Amino acid sequence: MAKKLVIKVTAGADAPERCSQAFTVAAVAVASGVEVSLWLTGESSWFALPDKAAEFELPHAAPLPDLIESILAGGRITLCTQCAARREITEKDVLNGVRIAGAQVFVQEATADETQALVY
Repeated sequence: MAKKLVIKVTAGADAPERCSQAFTVAAVAVASGVEVSLWLTGESSWFALPDKAAEFELPHAAPLPDLIESILAGGRITLCTQCAARREITEKDVLNGVRIAGAQVFVQEATADETQALVY
């Protein structure tokens, strides 16, 4: 089993089931002791902002704010640099604990030894 998990979520409210799956898998992995790095790209970028996750609704799914809190408690959340720039999101705008980084960092994390990468 991979000791590290890198998850890139590209979906947001535009594809709620795919979005929820990514956050759920990340939270479960953190709770299982796996080192997790969740990357927000595309429409999921908005969830780096305070209170945006509270607007997300999907029946029979865990609340997105709870999942984000769980992930940040034991893992890392990163907002894509280009995605942030396109949405005019800066480091001062994001939730505490969320970093902004680019493709080079993603590739470095995703290709590290004993790492599994997933894209939703």
